[in-house]
Amino acid sequence: MEENRWNKTNQWDNEIERLHAIIRKTSLIETTKWGGPVYTHNNKNVLGIGGFKSYFGIWFYNGVFLKDEKKLLINANEENTKSLRQMRFNSVDEIDEKLILAYIKEAIEIEEKGFIIPKEKKETIIPEILKDELDKNINLNTKFKSFSPYKQREFIEHITSAKQEKTQLARLEKIIPMILEGKGLNDKYR
Repeated sequence: MEENRWNKTNQWDNEIERLHAIIRKTSLIETTKWGGPVYTHNNKNVLGIGGFKSYFGIWFYNGVFLKDEKKLLINANEENTKSLRQMRFNSVDEIDEKLILAYIKEAIEIEEKGFIIPKEKKETIIPEILKDELDKNINLNTKFKSFSPYKQREFIEHITSAKQEKTQLARLEKIIPMILEGKGLNDKYR
């Protein structure tokens, strides 16, 4: 069995192999993503499996849409996780193949229906200091707008994270040539 990054303690080898065997009875395609096994349907992530210190389990990428009548799924990170839900186990005896296959079947149906929670759009607020410069220089404005929203926010955050106005001005002067050259603020690190 290949090394599973999601089984760091290596105490769940038999249990995880049992989950693999159940999932292989479905139409899901096994891939490796982020160093561990992920199962897909039509190239969409449906579920992953792994072992942790105190449990092993299955996580459903769109688990929020599962009916979960048996109340087996948990959200492991309420603040950050919108869709993902985990089904946790503490021993091989807790693995109910028929029940797991029912959850997987429903997860595949959800994928086929295209259910997703839309990503929240972050509103980009351009600070006055940059807005004035963009209004004055059409070429700068055009180049700035050609950047992805992510890269635009990097420039904005670089300016607004300075507390003093003189530092904000110095940062603005530094990034203007970068914008005009089409270089993102952190491109050299990517």
